[in-house]
Amino acid sequence: MYFEILILGIFLWADVHWMKRLMPNMRKKMDTRLGAGAARGIISVLILCSIVMMVIGFRRADFIPIYTPFEGVGPVNNFLMVIAVMCMGMGASKGKMRTWLRHPMLTGVIIWMVAHLLVNGDLASLILFGGIGFWAAATMVLINRAEGAWVRPEAGPPAGDIRLVVITIIMFTVIASIHILLGYNPFSAGYA
Repeated sequence: MYFEILILGIFLWADVHWMKRLMPNMRKKMDTRLGAGAARGIISVLILCSIVMMVIGFRRADFIPIYTPFEGVGPVNNFLMVIAVMCMGMGASKGKMRTWLRHPMLTGVIIWMVAHLLVNGDLASLILFGGIGFWAAATMVLINRAEGAWVRPEAGPPAGDIRLVVITIIMFTVIASIHILLGYNPFSAGYA
């Protein structure tokens, strides 16, 4: 039952995020009938519901091992997570780094997927991290097809990159702390 909740959460996440690209008329009708603010509110609630479903499904699903992760990949996971967090913030940053990638947030999601699949070899992890990673890759394709060639943004000052690095370190610390509180210590001996 919990695997189904997890899968439905991933589908809801993808559907809501793809609505504007794959069903633009439906989204316009929502804006017209409900007003743009109310439509955005409904979309936000649906996204929140998808996250809750994924968390419940993932946390309560039976542990079914598919493969055994390599020993000692914890530091690789942590390094990749720092890069993923940096990528996720890169698009909103004001420095030079924002010119490096067309899809920094989605690239960060794919790196997040790889990092987590290095250290988790169970079925629920494959479904969650693989599903969200697939969503990110498919979203890149949809955006590229719809928008064509990328116009690289203008590079900002180095201070923007320094700010991004500081925010990345803070966010990684917060994320690692939450994982520790939930019982998944990314610095434990099992990861070393």
